[in-house]
Amino acid sequence: MSNTVHFKKVAIVGVGLIGGSLALDMKLKGLAGTIVGIGRSIANLNIALDLNIVDSITQDIAEGVRGADLVVVAVPVLKVASVIEAAAPYLADGAIVTDVGSVKAELIKEVLPLLPPSVSFVPAHPVAGTENSGAGAAITGLFNGRNCIITPVGKGGPDNPEAVEAVTGLWRALGSNVVIMDALTHDRILSAVSHLPHVIAYTLVNMVANAGKGLGANGSDTDMLGYSAGGFRDFTRIASSSPEMWADICEMNSTAIVEMIEAFESELDSLKRVIKKRDNDSMKAEFNKAKALRDALIKGG
Repeated sequence: MSNTVHFKKVAIVGVGLIGGSLALDMKLKGLAGTIVGIGRSIANLNIALDLNIVDSITQDIAEGVRGADLVVVAVPVLKVASVIEAAAPYLADGAIVTDVGSVKAELIKEVLPLLPPSVSFVPAHPVAGTENSGAGAAITGLFNGRNCIITPVGKGGPDNPEAVEAVTGLWRALGSNVVIMDALTHDRILSAVSHLPHVIAYTLVNMVANAGKGLGANGSDTDMLGYSAGGFRDFTRIASSSPEMWADICEMNSTAIVEMIEAFESELDSLKRVIKKRDNDSMKAEFNKAKALRDALIKGG
């Protein structure tokens, strides 16, 4: 690679929010000669083509990846290995395969045996997104100023530093802050700051919906969700995220996520005891601590 990041042909499998936003920014910044979108849904692929997110589309993975020097797999994490297995026989010598998934350790174990020796795998995770999905949700600048965690191992790691450099250069060219990290550390951190909040948001929506059952006159149901205002809707915004994607993440990173759920249950139980005792000073101390931490986080960008 030269000092300027540029790929002749980029194949993006899964042209949704992340894959589509990546394609838009690569086109905007001139980082690719041509970009092909690959996916199962022809309707979604046509949207990507109509919006000029990609240059061409195909549902045939062999056709899509053939001749690509960069293949980006942007599908739910449980589907990544099967996509790479289907693509492997058609990958060009020297090609780089990368992903955008939110789980890394288990994914790496699945993927590495599937690739030929001439192909490098560089796992990556841009920590960015919205609750929306599909090609129509793609936006420019999504990754600007956001972290992108790269967890190089084996192929694409010590064996091929040039591949790691190429993927690192790509994300930096998109404005991301690149962090190099081992896979297990990544999965533990993300289980706390990303996976757990989604689990809580989904659970809270369902809990409130169920809490209204039998509360009305004569045992009728009350629509508690209908009374929700800004706070509830802001807090649960991420419950509108793709259920398929988040079920896959929870399955693949279950050990770390369960550990964080148990830690959250412990914290919540401690607060419950304080509230039950009507210990106002302790409540304020907990709330002030959390407010200070949250304010510092926002102030720090």
